[in-house]
Amino acid sequence: MAVTLSDVAREAGVSLATASRAINGSPTRTVRADLRDRVLAAAERLRYTPDANAQAVARGRTTSLGLVVHDIADPYFSSIARGVTHAAGRAGLQVILASTEQDPSRELEIVELLRRQRARAIVIAGGRHDDADATAALAAVLAEYRDSGGAAALVGQPVLGTDTVQIANADGARALARELHARGYRDVAVLAGPPTHLTARERREAFVDELARLGVRVPDERVVAGAFDHDGGADAMRSLLAAGPVPELVFAVNDVMALGALTAVRAAGLGVPDDLALAGFDDITTLRDVVPGLTTVRIPLEEVGVAATELALEPAGGAPRVVPVETHVTIRESTPARG
Repeated sequence: MAVTLSDVAREAGVSLATASRAINGSPTRTVRADLRDRVLAAAERLRYTPDANAQAVARGRTTSLGLVVHDIADPYFSSIARGVTHAAGRAGLQVILASTEQDPSRELEIVELLRRQRARAIVIAGGRHDDADATAALAAVLAEYRDSGGAAALVGQPVLGTDTVQIANADGARALARELHARGYRDVAVLAGPPTHLTARERREAFVDELARLGVRVPDERVVAGAFDHDGGADAMRSLLAAGPVPELVFAVNDVMALGALTAVRAAGLGVPDDLALAGFDDITTLRDVVPGLTTVRIPLEEVGVAATELALEPAGGAPRVVPVETHVTIRESTPARG
């Protein structure tokens, strides 16, 4: 039969509360040195093993780290989660994973729940939306959480007043535009994602602006909005193909959308790259099995997860820190050189 803290208290001749404070600690109460020694000696005689989570709760924080993602099925987020779990494991923490299911309003509910559960830290992964009220509300909840002793970090745009890992979306999109222009592409369309999604907007605007600087204008009607997922990419590609001539090149603002677009292209009886070229952004692990290989912009997603966790677990105080993460263009078979 397992030895309980009550057994230790009886053995030491003290109350259960005193035994708990002696072993687990307390943020508000102390135990006399002689009583603490009696409790610890009793625990050793009985070979009592304290509950690490109970110790953390007594000190005001549990041994959990909350990770909030937008879509648990998206390889972008699963790769970040892998980095988070590795870093959290090294720190002796367990990860509580929660998904907003692409509903930004759920972020607030999840963060509030993690705050009530006294998670030691929270990592939020995913781009922000252009919604000032929602951003202010989430920033306020995070500020309250930090004031109570928690710590938080964000993967995305640094708009929540907390430490942030910021991916170089615009730099990557501009570099991709230059590479594809150098490969001879002039007739270009963009699957742009949701208009209010800041990551989608950064990538779309940087890509289109860089092509314009190089003398290639992307017509407004060839910038097609859609959900930031596989179905959104397929729907946007179907709309693009139905609206006019097939473009030389289609850029989807993330890889998952690009894979949806590839499905729609094949359903229309067309092929990549024979009928049109296709590029994405993120370099998710799923691309290893895609034929033809997809040109994309690589983000070191696991490293992003590690960096965000380390920020959350090593709060520095003062102004929020921003850790930039570079991106790199990866050319594959989906965008062969023209001419």
